[in-house]
Amino acid sequence: MEQLAGIIITIACGCVLPIFGIWWGVRQKMNETNQRTQIILAAIEKNSETDVEDLLKKMAPKKRLLKEKLLSKLLAGCITAFLGAGFIAWGLFLECRGSSGEKGLLMSYFVGAILLSVGIAFFLNFFIGKKMLAKEMEAEEQKALLNS
Repeated sequence: MEQLAGIIITIACGCVLPIFGIWWGVRQKMNETNQRTQIILAAIEKNSETDVEDLLKKMAPKKRLLKEKLLSKLLAGCITAFLGAGFIAWGLFLECRGSSGEKGLLMSYFVGAILLSVGIAFFLNFFIGKKMLAKEMEAEEQKALLNS
């Protein structure tokens, strides 16, 4: 019975949860698109001389700047690296106390190593992206200042 519960949890986390997340994201984007369409149709019905292109530009979701995208990667790197370090520290604490079995220690170290690796990958992505996209970020900032 314990093995069956483990298999069900693994299937739920590995298959069902990602499918649900993707479905939720697609559904949210469809709802946003439908709402924008309804607003545009209502504006056209009320005033047929409405400039649709201008209205679409105003209603378009704001695009994130390169700097914002890089900063979100830095944030994700900090969170995952600290979580990974925390799991590893927890494993060391349990090992020193001798209160956990070998399976618990291995799981703590394994999860910690994975999270720490992902965090380091986000850090590398941030620093390499910052270096490679420096000119593009500067141009975006200048463009944003001119538009303001």
